Amino acid sequence: MSNLDTKPAEDVCGREASDGPVRELLTGRTVALGGSTQVRRLLPNLGRRMVGAWCFVDHYGPDDIADEPGMQVPPHPHMGLQTVSWLHEGSVLHRDSLGSLQTVRPRELGLMTSGRAIAHSEESPRDHAPLLHGAQLWVALPDAHRHTAPAFEHHPDLPEVTADGLTARLILGTLDGAASPGTTFTPLVGADLTLREGASHRLPLEPGFEYAVLSMAGSVEVDGVRVEPGSMLYLGCGRRELPLLAHTDGSVLLLGGEPFEERLVMWWNFIGRSHDEIAQAREEWNAGMTFGEVRGYDGARLRAPELPPGPLKSRGRVR
Repeated sequence: MSNLDTKPAEDVCGREASDGPVRELLTGRTVALGGSTQVRRLLPNLGRRMVGAWCFVDHYGPDDIADEPGMQVPPHPHMGLQTVSWLHEGSVLHRDSLGSLQTVRPRELGLMTSGRAIAHSEESPRDHAPLLHGAQLWVALPDAHRHTAPAFEHHPDLPEVTADGLTARLILGTLDGAASPGTTFTPLVGADLTLREGASHRLPLEPGFEYAVLSMAGSVEVDGVRVEPGSMLYLGCGRRELPLLAHTDGSVLLLGGEPFEERLVMWWNFIGRSHDEIAQAREEWNAGMTFGEVRGYDGARLRAPELPPGPLKSRGRVR
């Protein structure tokens, strides 16, 4: 799960959170993600940088990869964040510098906590399904936990909340009494909502959280706004429930959490607190230090690109 941009701009994580409900429709920009995979990047977005601690959201597919290599992301580093692999179709083989080797399949949670330093690769298995469809997401780690030991978790069985025509599978956090087994470090929620055509529900929410909904498939109306696949509706704070109406069979990801108050710098695949910290991480990765080695990937690892000419600045959200 990577940002493969060879000239990454400084991503300033944090923008003033709304004090109440809003309906802000975000569209993604197309970014190459190794091999034949193209993603739609919804966060960071020109108008919105974070949703709670969620700071990076890509949506990809459905892509026909029957005669293609599929996802091929070489070894690369991370620090200061968690990565979430979430699939609707296909599979992804995860390797990391801890020695983890795990195939992640549809609606299974692949959760990697980078802590101070980890490296990993992601690829479609040699014998892969014809379609690839999913989302890749990052969660920023708070200062108190960003130097925690790196770890990888795989949870194939996740709790569900069900109602007539609605199934909500918990990716992270809690929703309506259900709790994901995935490790979290800030109050947040991630849930995959599958709706049958005609389903109409009011989903309970935490008023202290800010929320967004990413459309994965079908046509679902979220608080009166029809959200089409590959777009995301930012909803703000102060909601106790969320109206949902499925015009077709559909699926959306609900992302939310307490507004993240810390000042951050996000550049390439690193989240830090200062320019010097990011520069040191870049130097250590390119020198083969600190982040460990990913064994078994057939190819060279990525080198970190050049830093921008000016200093990276940390900024934050004021609520």
